[in-house]
Amino acid sequence: MKAIIPAAGLGTRFLPATKGTPKELLPVLSKPVIQYVVEEALEPEEVDGVIVVNSPEKPQIESYFHVDGGFEETLRARGKEKEADEIHAAGSLPVSFCYQREAKGLGHAVLCASRMLRGDEPFFVLLGDYFVPDRQMCVRMAEVSKMHGGASVIAVAPVPEDQVSRYGIIAGECVGSLGDKNATGEKEGAVWKVTGLVEKPAPEDAPSHLFIVGRYLLSPRVMELLATQGPGAGGEIQLTDAMQRLLAEEEMYALVVDPAEGCDTGTPAAWAATNARMALADPDSRDLFLEALGNKAIEQLR
Repeated sequence: MKAIIPAAGLGTRFLPATKGTPKELLPVLSKPVIQYVVEEALEPEEVDGVIVVNSPEKPQIESYFHVDGGFEETLRARGKEKEADEIHAAGSLPVSFCYQREAKGLGHAVLCASRMLRGDEPFFVLLGDYFVPDRQMCVRMAEVSKMHGGASVIAVAPVPEDQVSRYGIIAGECVGSLGDKNATGEKEGAVWKVTGLVEKPAPEDAPSHLFIVGRYLLSPRVMELLATQGPGAGGEIQLTDAMQRLLAEEEMYALVVDPAEGCDTGTPAAWAATNARMALADPDSRDLFLEALGNKAIEQLR
């Protein structure tokens, strides 16, 4: 199967930096965000390629995933073998591209990739401003799908009651677990059968405290539904609207994950925090990061 990564947005939250550099290429340590997402998407053994839904205004993303033999030769001539190997590895990833020429919503972005899919196979969707360092979330989602006859699976995480009105919340019930056999309710590892998707409910109306975290494993039927999906919230074609229609025809499940398992890069503050988190976790970067930060800044953070 394929994995789809929507990446056609303008990155307005990061302006003026994104005037010249797509936000997907902003680095976390020495690697751009989108490479983390691509590598995560390729982790499940079922995935044999990634489709990036790009904008024609951001050719830099495509250039990054192409092998540049001349640049590699220059690096090797200067003794930069490790760096040349890393550049070659990025350019050799099985990434292809299609275009979303108008900003018509997440559902429309996913639909733009339809011609590049095998029509009878499910597909992953990974939002590009969130990545999971250990790359295991999609692997576990594939396991849940196998447990339930190839059904669609979404990753969800608990959110405090006073924040449910900010998110799309699932309705349903816990029907089992993955890994930790004692996982129930809204605990990590619990598996829910989804009966509905409620967009930004009032706290008193929320059917659960579980929101979609940007990882989807979807039936091929979703792509057919998107082809006839009318505009929804904001006048855009919404993926959740097509998923709601899918529930009338097919079963859907949700895997509860730890919200701290992934790294958010959707805002400048979140991106900076993710760089700090990854630097602290990297043995080669930790001491240098703490030294650069300085004792005064460390005390302020505490």
